[in-house]
Amino acid sequence: MKRKIMALVMTAIVATGVLAGCGGNSDSTSTSGSSEGSTSESSASASAASGEAAADELSGTITAAGSSALKPLADDAAEYFNELHPDVSITIDAGGSGQGLQQVADGTVDIGNSDVTAEEKLDASMAEGLVDHQVCVITMAPIVNPDVAEAGVTDLTKDQLISIFTGETTNWSEVGGPDEDIVLITRPESSGTRATFEKYALDGNKEASNTSMETDDSGVLLQNVRDTKGAIGYVALSYLTGEDTGVSTVAIDGVEPTLENTYNGTYPVWTYEHMYTNGEPNEVAQAFLDYIMSDDYGTRMEELGYGVSSKMTVTEH
Repeated sequence: MKRKIMALVMTAIVATGVLAGCGGNSDSTSTSGSSEGSTSESSASASAASGEAAADELSGTITAAGSSALKPLADDAAEYFNELHPDVSITIDAGGSGQGLQQVADGTVDIGNSDVTAEEKLDASMAEGLVDHQVCVITMAPIVNPDVAEAGVTDLTKDQLISIFTGETTNWSEVGGPDEDIVLITRPESSGTRATFEKYALDGNKEASNTSMETDDSGVLLQNVRDTKGAIGYVALSYLTGEDTGVSTVAIDGVEPTLENTYNGTYPVWTYEHMYTNGEPNEVAQAFLDYIMSDDYGTRMEELGYGVSSKMTVTEH
């Protein structure tokens, strides 16, 4: 109902204020609302609200790939955007920040989603032609299997976290937990989430690699932590907004990984999320980017666990 109301209001605004419109892999989402039924419903709603019928002429395709941490936001925004613009088809793949940046630089997708700047993943010559659209703030949280939290590990110092993720500390008893082996659930080096976590949670130290349980799919990583005794990993807050995720978050130096603590600058593991285009975006892609960064979508963004950039009290860390 919430989405239908939003679609009704926005379509009415278009009807009254505009005479003409703006006229990969298995982990992907495609939205398209070009069916006759949805177009008729949109026109009928506009007529009822404003007394005028106006067709939304914005149409085309958008392809995006990259950060799995940003994918839930991109998927959700695409669904809402498609209710307003039913003739736009949007396909979003994950694959990691490095892959998304490479694909947008190669021209195989319209938008490359990334947790890091293009300069951190691409050669300078490839990054030079890309345009950065900084869409939101994302917070990364350490997560552990419930058996670890139940045994008392709910807060770690940054030094303890570094020792665990670099492989120096190998048993939870060394940090006040159960006599149980620590199982790292890790990410590949192409991962922007890993780059963010290493930079801000591990103070630049390299994460030890557990090749048997390495994934850049945040959903798979969360499931592996949930299903593996003694496991620890990290995901964006956007993967922890459900009522029961089956994992426990870990505070760092007594500060919980929350959006509020990110806004006030007390929680250190956050970064800006980027949607890159190869040169200036086309009309359809620009409209999608504008929608994601609009005030109207900001409340929904926070519901999904992402931060609105303008609410940050600190801009660098």
